[in-house]
Amino acid sequence: MRLRALLESDRLGLRLLWGREELDRPVRGVMTTDLRDPSRYLHGGELVLTGLAWWRGGGDAEPFVRVLAAAGVAGLAAGEAEFGSVPDELTAACARHRLPLFAVAEEVGFADLTEHVVRQVSTARAGDLAAVVERHRRLMSAGPADGGPRAVLALLGSDLDLAAWLLTATGREVADSGAGPLPPGVAAGLAAERLAEAPDGWPEPRRVAYGGAVYSLFPVRGERPAAGQDPRRALLTDWLLAVRADATEWPAERRALLEGVAELVAAARDRGEAARGVRRRLAQQVVELLGSRAPAAEVAARLRIAAPLLLPGSSGRDWQLVVARVSWPDADFDTGPLARAVLEESLCDPTASEPEAAVAHTGGEAIALVPVCPLDEEEEGAGPLRAEPFEAALRHPLTAGLGGGRLTVGVSSSVPDAEGLRGALREARHARRLAEARPEAVAVAGHERLASHMMLLSFVPEDVREAFSDRLLAPLREYDTRHRSQLLPTLEAFLAEDGSWTRCAARLHLHVNTLRYRIGRIEQLTGRDLGRLEDATDFLLALRLG
Repeated sequence: MRLRALLESDRLGLRLLWGREELDRPVRGVMTTDLRDPSRYLHGGELVLTGLAWWRGGGDAEPFVRVLAAAGVAGLAAGEAEFGSVPDELTAACARHRLPLFAVAEEVGFADLTEHVVRQVSTARAGDLAAVVERHRRLMSAGPADGGPRAVLALLGSDLDLAAWLLTATGREVADSGAGPLPPGVAAGLAAERLAEAPDGWPEPRRVAYGGAVYSLFPVRGERPAAGQDPRRALLTDWLLAVRADATEWPAERRALLEGVAELVAAARDRGEAARGVRRRLAQQVVELLGSRAPAAEVAARLRIAAPLLLPGSSGRDWQLVVARVSWPDADFDTGPLARAVLEESLCDPTASEPEAAVAHTGGEAIALVPVCPLDEEEEGAGPLRAEPFEAALRHPLTAGLGGGRLTVGVSSSVPDAEGLRGALREARHARRLAEARPEAVAVAGHERLASHMMLLSFVPEDVREAFSDRLLAPLREYDTRHRSQLLPTLEAFLAEDGSWTRCAARLHLHVNTLRYRIGRIEQLTGRDLGRLEDATDFLLALRLG
């Protein structure tokens, strides 16, 4: 905006005391001060507001105005509330230094004036940025743009002073506008807020209060489902542009600008998707060989040829396989691409120059090839993927967004060469079936679970499992219901503490005698003896199956 616009606003009611020939100066910001020397806070182009608390007469105006002029401010607006009028000494000093001076009437608040200037400056800068975005769009249509999504978000920070982050559906940060990483847990929380709604079911932008701040969420959409197709096809493939501001209060032009930025980021992402296509095809070839009766030597030969293109830098690494499946009871489409998107976004850093995993999908499931450091060299880099932290990273953003669906993942042990990949694939698939036997919406099981009794339980028919659990535990459930007692929780705690009376009593905040009474009642109702290994094992299995 220009200084001239301040006089054109009847609401502000400013009077120009000096500088009519300087009214075409651009205003880039606003600052309020009553310091005698505010130079350290000035960057040039500001409209400076002052209540004149610094002025006591006797030559105070000259050094103050000299500082402002040297800093290159656009103009000075002085309030009349303190002295009833602007001192003539200040007007003379501004004339000597050719600094436009406005008088601010007593009834005009500095807050109103500041809000007006900020709004006008922001709108003007948004218009400038819109031109930059359009130029960037044209460049990208002609060929790859330097910097990808990171360069696009940098525009928001440099030209609009907006704090913005680009997030994947699983809550990983792809890029930011220079604001630095989000506070811990906020990225996953914002992704969960996005996923909690139907893919096309919320207005854009959506205002979300999270972690003590207000954010506006703009979807960065991938390929949209065709008309009449299930919108869940795109649920886990969209990214998210999160801006720390309330965009619902912005003018339509500014919101349209951010939507244009989201489209620009989507275009940059599409170029990355094209590059991923080569790795996906190579990974698909390896997976197809693993699923066939091809000799191990043939798998090894194919992997040796493909690995330099598939995963640069994987030489000398061990391998892990990760199998994932996304499912809904009523889904009638192939969810393999969604599972592939989850693995790609969670296993690969979107900003890394080299991929960290290659993912294919077949038969409704996604299969990731992950190079990892051998166990004896783990201190030199990232060791094998662990199921529990992987599950924790996925659970927060995805649980609410799956809407009755499930994500189940199995992780194999690491193998030193391609000959072991076929066994690793079987291991990962068995682990995924173990995860599927759990009730959570997001469940991950590792290879270590295959040596657990839970592996056997996952293959027992559901009606047999229910009958076994009910036969042993039904008397306890009925007793707890009638007497409002806690026999079942007591049994769980007793087994969790390996039958230790003192640890279990401390865990339940009970006297040991009370605990002994409850255990005795459990044994009386069921006809079992918790001191016998066989009976304790039956109780443990019944609780796991229940």
